[in-house]
Order: sequence, then C-alpha cells, then structure tokens
Amino acid sequence: MFFSNLPITRSSNNRSSLTYKTCKTSSDQNPNISFNFCLTSLGHGATSLRCLGLLSIRLTRHNVSTTRHLIKKLRKNKGLDDPLMKLCLADCLELYSDATLMIKQARKDYKAERYFEANLMISSVMNGCSTCEDGFKEKMVISPLTNMNRNVFELSAIALSIINMLA
Repeated sequence: MFFSNLPITRSSNNRSSLTYKTCKTSSDQNPNISFNFCLTSLGHGATSLRCLGLLSIRLTRHNVSTTRHLIKKLRKNKGLDDPLMKLCLADCLELYSDATLMIKQARKDYKAERYFEANLMISSVMNGCSTCEDGFKEKMVISPLTNMNRNVFELSAIALSIINMLA
C-alpha cells in the first residue's frame, strides 16, 4: 500500500543515503519510529530533506484516506451486528474524516514552510488514530483497524521528525 518494493540492503551506498540518515536519526530520537518501517516507507532517491518531508505527508494522507474508506466499508457490512463495534467505527469515521482535512492543511502549511502549523495538524492526526484505537480497547472490542492505525501513527511520527529537523 505505501511500502516501496525496493529491498532494504545494508550496502555502504544505502548507509550514506539521505533516507537512511533521516530514518536513522528519526528512529534513534523517537521510540515510535521503527528504522525499517521508515526506510521501507520512504524508499530511496529523495534529493532533499524537504522532499522526504513532503513524501512522508503524502504517505500519511494516503493511509488516512485508505483507513477512512475501510471504516466506511466495515460500517456497511450487513453482518455487523455488534452495537459496540458499530459505535467504535462511527467514532473512528469521524476522527478519520477530521484527519483527512488536517493532513491536507498540514501539506499546505508544510509547502509554505509554516512548520509549526504543519506540526500541529500532523500531531492532531496522530491523536486521532490513537483515540480511534483506544475506543476499541475501552469498549473491549477487537479493533479491525489496529494495523492501519499503527501505520498512520508511525507515518505521522516520521513526518513530525522531518519537520522538526527542518524547523
């Protein structure tokens, strides 16, 4: 969905790449960022840190949109009769609908070099996917969105890390 098809190798060429260095720094500074997830998500070939930041926001936006569509599909499932699951999915749909608007605004702010504002928007996206997942836990319902929420959270963390490097 958002991963590169390029294999991760440990050649000296990769170790000197911008993506490698950025992911290494980000994962060393933030326990919410997996080095391998970062490297696989961002791929290789970015020419600047700004390009990597824009890519991370684009990936986050794509995953927010995909998650929102999945939630809509799950809610339409005729076999879904658990009222707690329905409630959790309704809450998540609202959170991800808000996140769609926030990530679009974050992209605009980022492109205009308004890093503080972009940081706020992306932080809100992170809070939304965490709140979505927490809703399932609070109601003791197994979340069908755990992996999607985790991916959005980690991609957001990568975007924030890059923004903080630029700010």
